[in-house]
Amino acid sequence: MHHDTPAHADGTESGLAEWLLPGLVLLAAAAGYLLLARRARHRNAALGWSRRRTAGFLTGTALLGVALLPPVAVFAHEDFRGHMAQHMLIGMYAPLALVLAAPVTLLLRTLPAARARQLTAVLHSPPARVVAHPAVALLLSSGSLAVLYFTPLYNATLGHPAAHWLLHAHFLLSGCLFAYVIAGPDPAPARPAVPVRLVCLGVAVTAHAVISQLMYGGFWVDVHAPADQVRGGAEIMYYGGDIAELLLAAALVTTWRPERGRGDRRGAAARQAPVVV
Repeated sequence: MHHDTPAHADGTESGLAEWLLPGLVLLAAAAGYLLLARRARHRNAALGWSRRRTAGFLTGTALLGVALLPPVAVFAHEDFRGHMAQHMLIGMYAPLALVLAAPVTLLLRTLPAARARQLTAVLHSPPARVVAHPAVALLLSSGSLAVLYFTPLYNATLGHPAAHWLLHAHFLLSGCLFAYVIAGPDPAPARPAVPVRLVCLGVAVTAHAVISQLMYGGFWVDVHAPADQVRGGAEIMYYGGDIAELLLAAALVTTWRPERGRGDRRGAAARQAPVVV
């Protein structure tokens, strides 16, 4: 562990541009979701679209805005504790809200039939099955943290804005993937049983706890920041990660539906009308 504070020489104009672009992207994403939700309600007024899911997507974009815009973005550039708070928002809290908004289901309801079939084929393709495997999602979301903080990788991103944004993208995409695999309401190619997902969630909880405790103790950590900042960041990872994973577990319990017996499934299949996504 090093004790020098990373320096970021961002001018006012470049800093404004750095904040303006993500703000516009998030506004566009929120507006796009609202437009699709309105289209879904108009296409099928009886089925409609859940306001709770819409609120979830808007909450997720708002959390990303908090993470990527001042004052959190400025704090993250100056202090490792700010970086860790930003990481929690981008990689754990915002993904859970976005995934519970069921954006893929919304797309399937609003796309033309041919495009919806193409999207369904992609979701059930072999590469999608591999990526959506819980072990892969766990490795990308939790396993990458050890690589980031126990190697020079984190320090290498400090002076390169492009690498910094790639790190944000990794946090967001891997967090969304893990939340989707564990508790996502969107269709999945081969989602495992609830006990398997609970085991994966337990492994993620353990991984976060071990990495944060090693970081707090200064073992194997390669982060160029003062020791008090690293310890503070470890505490944010430990407690913030626990809360986020409890929320994910609650989402899993909320969205879980018990499997029917073979006879019930056979009777339901005989009565089932064509499925509307």
